[in-house]
Amino acid sequence: QVQLVESGGGLVQAGGSLRLSCAASGRTFSSYAMGWFRQAPGKEREFVAAITWSGGSTRYADSVKGRFTISRDNDKNTVYLQMNSLKAEDTAAYYCAASRTRLGTGISEYAYWGQGTQVTVSS
Repeated sequence: QVQLVESGGGLVQAGGSLRLSCAASGRTFSSYAMGWFRQAPGKEREFVAAITWSGGSTRYADSVKGRFTISRDNDKNTVYLQMNSLKAEDTAAYYCAASRTRLGTGISEYAYWGQGTQVTVSS
């Protein structure tokens, strides 16, 4: 069982940066791949980024590649999403999730989810 709590969301101007954090409980955190998803109003939840249990491999959606960076600190049971050059279309609720599947991009591949943190980018 893994419990996830996101933080770090907020209001930022276009071109700005935010760093999201996702704190996990449970001693098995380091055995899970972790992902970030987002959901804008009226839209389906979509994949943003994923990282393997070791942090050695990552995967990104094309829409955020080169702007967002996912990382993790297994000693702190935390995964991060550094978001730079933010755009209005990045506005969404951001969710972290834990998976037994390596670098999965599908929602069904993730067994545990946080409650989400809102990111609003003003243009």
